[in-house]
Parts: sequence; C-alpha cells; structure tokens
Amino acid sequence: MWLYLAVLVVLYYLLRWYRERQVVSHLQDKFVFITGCDSGFGNLLARQLDLRGLRVLAACLTEQGAEQLRKQTSDRLQTVILDVTKTDSVAAATKWVKEHVGDRGLWGLVNNAGISTPTAPNEWLTKQDFMKILDVNLLGVIDVTLSVLPLVRKARGRVVNVSSIMGRVALFGGGYCMSKYGVEAFSDSLRRELSYFGVKVVMIEPGYFSTNVTSLKAFSQGLQASWNQTSPEIKELYGEKFMANFMKSINSLETTCCQDLSLVTNCMEHALTACHPRTRYSPGWDAKFIYLPMSYLPSFLVDLMVYWRNPQPAKAL
Repeated sequence: MWLYLAVLVVLYYLLRWYRERQVVSHLQDKFVFITGCDSGFGNLLARQLDLRGLRVLAACLTEQGAEQLRKQTSDRLQTVILDVTKTDSVAAATKWVKEHVGDRGLWGLVNNAGISTPTAPNEWLTKQDFMKILDVNLLGVIDVTLSVLPLVRKARGRVVNVSSIMGRVALFGGGYCMSKYGVEAFSDSLRRELSYFGVKVVMIEPGYFSTNVTSLKAFSQGLQASWNQTSPEIKELYGEKFMANFMKSINSLETTCCQDLSLVTNCMEHALTACHPRTRYSPGWDAKFIYLPMSYLPSFLVDLMVYWRNPQPAKAL
C-alpha cells in the first residue's frame, strides 16, 4: 500500500512539473500592468518582464521612481504615476492603460503596491493608523482591480495579488496582517467568480524579504511613534521594558530577511507566463518551513509559539 502511495505522489509531482513548464505563447504581444514599481518587488519585476520582452505598464508613486525605472529598461516599458488610495488617480491610470492596450486587453495585473507601518500592539494604535494601511494594501487593491477588470477579462488574462505569509498567520497587531487577510479573501472570491471567464487569479505570499516594506528603520520609527502617542495607562500596563524588548525583536528580523528578491519575482513571472500557474506561491524558506506549516496548526499551538517569541507586558497576569 505504501509503495502505491509513493508512486502516486511521484506521479503527481511529475505531472505538476510538466504542466508548470508550459509557457503562454506570444508573450511579446501581452501587456502587464504593475503597481508599486518605485522599488522592491514591483521595480525588479518590471525590469525582469521587460527583459523577457513583455509590454510592461509600470505604475509608480513618484516621478523620481518612474524616471529611474525608465533609465534601467527598454523603450517598450511605459510608466504612469499612481496613488492607489485616490480614486481619481486610479481612474486616470485605468484610462491610460486602456489607451495603451487597445483592443488586445490587459494580459496581467500585478497588485504589488503596499506599506507595513505603523505596526505595533493594537492598543497602541488609532483608527487612522489602521485605515492608513488598509487604504493602500486592501482598498487600493480592490479599487485598481475592479477598475481594470474589464480589460483583463477581454484578454482572458491574470490577476496577481501580492499578499503575505502574514495573511495566513497574524503575528503582530496593526493593519498589515488584517489587510493581507483581506487580500486573501478578496482573491479567493475573485478567483472563483472569474474562472467562468477564463481569468486566473493568483496570490503571492512571501516570507520576510529585504524591501522598503520590511525596513527596520521604518518599523522602529513607527513603533516609537505609536508608543509615544499611547495613554499613560497603556504605558503603565506594558512598561518601558516591553517597549525595549519589542524593539529588539523587530531588529532581530534583519537576520531572517532574505536579500534575494528574485525568489519572489520569479514566482510572479511564472504566474504571468505559465499556462497553468499555481493558485498560491509562498517564496522564502521561512514561509515554506515556518509560517506556512504554522497556519495549519491548531490555534492554541500557534498562540503558544507567539507567546514564547514575544515579550510580556509589565502587568501581565
């Protein structure tokens, strides 16, 4: 029996390997719209797809980011300024994309733009702190997707949403994990709805990678600002020692952050160019061997692991 099971497993992975090697034809004629191309994953993906010959439409938040990207790529790549939190900016970018793709439609949409701060224990934060992250990471993804969806449907293309392994396991407070859980839910429902029209929806769930989103300086400054704005009662509950230990745990992330961003962009590229992309990609050793397995464990075990890792408040029972 075990032999038959082993054979079935081997056959399954051989079949998956074969299917995933099949590449979409006429890639040079396909347009891909990427948000958040000033730096990080979006910037590298734009350059990577440009080298492969695709027609990249890169959205940047700043003109400086757009100019730097144009200097590093071919004349095929076009840039547009986009703030995903502003509906008029999204509408203008959608009109710009439609003018470029014409009757061919949009083969790929990559929702990559995102932020991660302020991140802190929930009681340290205000409603506006949560809204700041949700506005970019979730509502921005929804707004951009719904705006260009007719163009993607026309091409029977792909929607690639950059989630996070924190969309499976909420390890800290603030809007980041919440926003990524929301992206997961939005992507799941969208995938099922669009499958009737030949559109594939893919999620990228990276672990910790060294980008502006995981900037230790930004994390530390955001944490300090959140601590400074809390009430005296909250400061007394948690204590200065908690704050110092929390800061140390954030700084320790530097040793686990992966520097090779291509591990993520290669997954994005495969999602856009393979005939049979996966529903989810989890690049990074920590995603595959720590956080992904954690997401399948009983909640009480995950809670114990988080308690063990995190500092305790001064007034903890």
